[in-house]
Amino acid sequence: MSKVIKPQVYQALLGTCQTELGIKQIKEFFQQNLSTELRLRRVTAPLFVLQGLGINDDLNGVERPVTFPIKDMGEARAEVVHSLAKWKRLTLAEYKVEPGYGIYTDMNAIRADEELDNLHSLYVDQWDWEAVITEGDRTLAFLENVVRRIYAAILRTEYLTCETFPQVKPFLPRDIHFVHSQELLDMYPDLSPKEREDAICEKYGAVFVEGIGCRLSDGKKHDGRAPDYDDWSTVAENGREGLNGDILIWYPVLGRSIELSSMGIRVDKEAMLRQLKLEGEEAREKLYFHQQLLGDKLPLSIGGGIGQSRLCMVLLHKAHIGEIQASIWPDEMRRECADMGLQLI
Repeated sequence: MSKVIKPQVYQALLGTCQTELGIKQIKEFFQQNLSTELRLRRVTAPLFVLQGLGINDDLNGVERPVTFPIKDMGEARAEVVHSLAKWKRLTLAEYKVEPGYGIYTDMNAIRADEELDNLHSLYVDQWDWEAVITEGDRTLAFLENVVRRIYAAILRTEYLTCETFPQVKPFLPRDIHFVHSQELLDMYPDLSPKEREDAICEKYGAVFVEGIGCRLSDGKKHDGRAPDYDDWSTVAENGREGLNGDILIWYPVLGRSIELSSMGIRVDKEAMLRQLKLEGEEAREKLYFHQQLLGDKLPLSIGGGIGQSRLCMVLLHKAHIGEIQASIWPDEMRRECADMGLQLI
């Protein structure tokens, strides 16, 4: 069910025109910084892919993609992407990208099963990125280094935003803290995964939670992750499972943590087969994407997605993602937001 997270006190710092200028500036500046930090070149991405090839992101495995028949292809069905996690890796191979370099693109998706609130919309816009790595790069140290570089680009974008709009004050910490999802469970055994994220983010301001998708000591996952892109089962040099994670920040406007990015080192053949077996999804091995990986036709890679509207929302101190992007919202939510002074586009 849709719901509104109500800030205790809220007043928009920027009017509609200033907000639109801020969105433009943030998107242009951040993507250039991301490209420079990770040596990425921009590519054009699809809005939809053919069904049955295993290319679409399965997210948690329960979300239904928006599908439609293609008249001129014998009613073959296409589905709107959830994200481009696997498509990007195919593109790295097609473009013959060398290790140390990668690609990024604007990813636009429709997630019809999303539960709508201040942070979740039917419309998802991300910078999806992917870079080629070597076998020696498949380490936690390499992953954390990439996280720090992405966070540095976020900090520079916050600085520019505050310089442009003096009424917007910086709030992000200088450094990002790293913690494994099992450590979080050990620290806060009586809290839910979301409550654990809130607690650790309120303490440190910016956190990268590692090992998203592996089962913890209580037999549960911190959060779901598909078995065929992020590597959440390989044991890293710290003895913990997982070479992936989420970038989270503490957001004072809403008094809670917010995920800005999901990312990770991608599965190699062994990790994918292991994870498919763990999830009872061995049948996927016959799909096109999976056959390409098993046939050594795809490079090793690291990649992720960074929410465009979410980043703009937090850097412009907005209380609802609908103040940043045009989407569809329930009438009751629009009324509640209007009463609180939240002007949804």
